[in-house]
Amino acid sequence: MKLYIMGFLALIVLSSGCETKKLPFYGEPEVVKKVVDGKETEQTVYPTIPDFSFINEDKEMVTDKDFKGKVYVADFFFVTCPTICPVMKKNMLTVYKEYKDNPDVKILSHTIDPEHDTPEILKKYATDLGVTGKMWQFVTGDKEKIYDIGQKHYMVSALEDSSQAGGYIHSGAFVLIDKDRHIRGMYDGTTTDGTAKLIKDLATLLKE
Repeated sequence: MKLYIMGFLALIVLSSGCETKKLPFYGEPEVVKKVVDGKETEQTVYPTIPDFSFINEDKEMVTDKDFKGKVYVADFFFVTCPTICPVMKKNMLTVYKEYKDNPDVKILSHTIDPEHDTPEILKKYATDLGVTGKMWQFVTGDKEKIYDIGQKHYMVSALEDSSQAGGYIHSGAFVLIDKDRHIRGMYDGTTTDGTAKLIKDLATLLKE
């Protein structure tokens, strides 16, 4: 009997260890009422990244449809940034190298200085970083649309500010987005610890 109980307890421990951890959802949820099988039920709905359309470093249109069914990491930067951007891009390179061969993962970097950061400038920037292929894309576009999607939907700072070094203020966050366009993680892209946590959580999200 004792052996049976010990075996049963061991099975519980092993089973709990096999459970897939789920990442939290970010943003203010909305409670929606739905009728299922004739009964009214309440469902919690979290905000999603809206449809978007930008131009990448290869002068190609990049839209939300290119990220359908993908897990991706988003961030905001500008090429001439004299402060946190070089560190962020060094850390994002670590993420890129870790997942560049995984077809289910992408990276989307938005410039907040589209007047300077043309596709040609972004192409040179990507090349200098050693980035190839379509896994990590650098996009430009309408300034107000970039600021809007950054601040209202990715929940980061992204705007002009003449009092800041370089003339812009932006978050150093790496934002993790799931296959249904929900935000599932926010990480300090200026630190190795934040980057390591992102890499770990990416693996977790891919298993969901």
